[in-house]
Amino acid sequence: MQTHYGWIIGTVVLVASAVAAHGGPPASVGTVSGKVTYTGTPPKMKPIDMAKEPNCAKEHAAAPVLTENVVTGPGNSLRWVVVYISAGDQGSTPGTETVRLDQKACQYIPHVLVVQPNQPLDIYNDDPHSHNIHPLAKVNPEWNRSQPAGAPPIHTKWEVPEFIPVKCNVHPWMHGWHMVLNTSHYAVTGEDGSFSLSGLPPGKYTVTAWQEQFGTQTQDVTISGTESKTVDFVFKARPY
Repeated sequence: MQTHYGWIIGTVVLVASAVAAHGGPPASVGTVSGKVTYTGTPPKMKPIDMAKEPNCAKEHAAAPVLTENVVTGPGNSLRWVVVYISAGDQGSTPGTETVRLDQKACQYIPHVLVVQPNQPLDIYNDDPHSHNIHPLAKVNPEWNRSQPAGAPPIHTKWEVPEFIPVKCNVHPWMHGWHMVLNTSHYAVTGEDGSFSLSGLPPGKYTVTAWQEQFGTQTQDVTISGTESKTVDFVFKARPY
């Protein structure tokens, strides 16, 4: 009997060791997905006159560039909306990959950029002339740096969560956002307004949608296992 029990105990130990070595069984995780749309009449975006910077004006000769405060798509969708877990966050991972921001043809690409605290951020000047990037931070330290043509990328990071508007002092029409979020569960909507937040362990979450012109909306959702929940946001648009 001792030999029999010894074999059982040994087997249990081996199994436990193997599970530990592989990080344990996969946890049940769910997904929250949906779409961001609008009702009403959105403001008309204005064409940007880049005549003062001939290089940029030439690149946009085929089609005028519009301001991006409100970018709409098919089916009343909204682009550049940041959707993220704002409360109850679980299973979030630190941001370690370098995020890239480009200044190209006198535009910030992407218009809305998301990073986590202390995540590396590289800022490139892809144009044949100088830019001056000026993030208007209030919680993080504010800075203002010139970046001539051909200069190496600016290596930087943000230390604490904050929504930071960014401008170029040389080209006043250049405008964007650095969204510093304390979660890895986020998405930025594309042309169709859709988003998906995956890898959510069971729990209750608050999902927030932020749009630079229309503000924020929140919804609570509960994930009980491996499931998909749908959360849609509808902003009320009005001209201005």
